[in-house]
Amino acid sequence: MDTSHLAQHAGTAGALFATIFVVATTTMKTMIPLRVFGILANVILIITAIPAHNYLVMVVQFAMLLVNSYRLHQMLQLVRDVKKSVNSDLSMEWLKPFMTERNYAAGEILFYKDEKAEDMLYIVSGKFKLVESGIVLPVGAIVGELGMLSPSNTRTQTLECIESGLILSVSYTKVEELYVQNPAFGFYFLRLASARLFQNLDAAEKRLAQHLASTAEPKPA
Repeated sequence: MDTSHLAQHAGTAGALFATIFVVATTTMKTMIPLRVFGILANVILIITAIPAHNYLVMVVQFAMLLVNSYRLHQMLQLVRDVKKSVNSDLSMEWLKPFMTERNYAAGEILFYKDEKAEDMLYIVSGKFKLVESGIVLPVGAIVGELGMLSPSNTRTQTLECIESGLILSVSYTKVEELYVQNPAFGFYFLRLASARLFQNLDAAEKRLAQHLASTAEPKPA
């Protein structure tokens, strides 16, 4: 049997199947199916390049296979982490890989009330205070995650650093990008944001009830 013809036919068939997968990826709007089809195309091109000893194609496709596999793992891990957050303590640890960090010194203002909101913040260390309400936010707190869903996209309070610390921030644009790329992520993020909103409403109701109870107490004669 002529192995050269066999290699040629295998290469042609592989290129045809890979082309089909590549064309299919252009019709996809979400990231996970796109990465899966990309991986399949990489594997087929590697297999068909072996009989022809086309090492350049094998090296390039293997590198692309690693990239596609890593991105797929990253997106699947993101969805798993969001699901876990929704079902546990509403942590946003899952967003850390997509955040940028910045150090703040005591006295610095991170943002002012009524200014446009473009990102949400995660407190890693230090102390930060919401000026208007006087609330000091603990390490691990998230600020501004609901501004993304607000029609006005403006800050409701001023945030000041009162003890130097580290902040991680992620832009609303990046969150929207992740939302569009993966419907599962979008669904669980909405559940997470809704749960946080209900937490805030519950806390506000408790403070109001405490205030009404204190004002209703009879004054001593």
